[in-house]
Amino acid sequence: MTSTSVVTPEGPTVSNRPDVELRLPAESAYVAVLRMTTAGLAARLDFTLDDIEDLRMAVGEACALVLEHASARGDLRASFDLSDGSIRVSISADSEPGSEPDSDSFGWQVLTALTSDVRTHREGALLWVSFTVRSSITA
Repeated sequence: MTSTSVVTPEGPTVSNRPDVELRLPAESAYVAVLRMTTAGLAARLDFTLDDIEDLRMAVGEACALVLEHASARGDLRASFDLSDGSIRVSISADSEPGSEPDSDSFGWQVLTALTSDVRTHREGALLWVSFTVRSSITA
């Protein structure tokens, strides 16, 4: 995650919070909302239409990978770190301990083909899939 400098009356402070965060019920019906939010953020960064569609597809695949292991009544979370020409996306869901995305699945292959720096990790009950997408204009 990127760090953001904020100037307060007491002086500058550094925050490790993402630029945008979204929390939804961990149900596949809400993935469309997340994909639409992602497209809007990419458009603000002047991604091409092809880049935006690749990013939307990558978010859908990352959601599928974490929702496969999501706990009933859990949350689906997304955080976005925006920079000039790239977006770092992190998708997570509350899941059962020991569950991991299948790195041999078709969804994983699509995700790694469309993005760079794909990683998974666990933070307590949260299973995370993170990746970066760079605009083809700045690549």
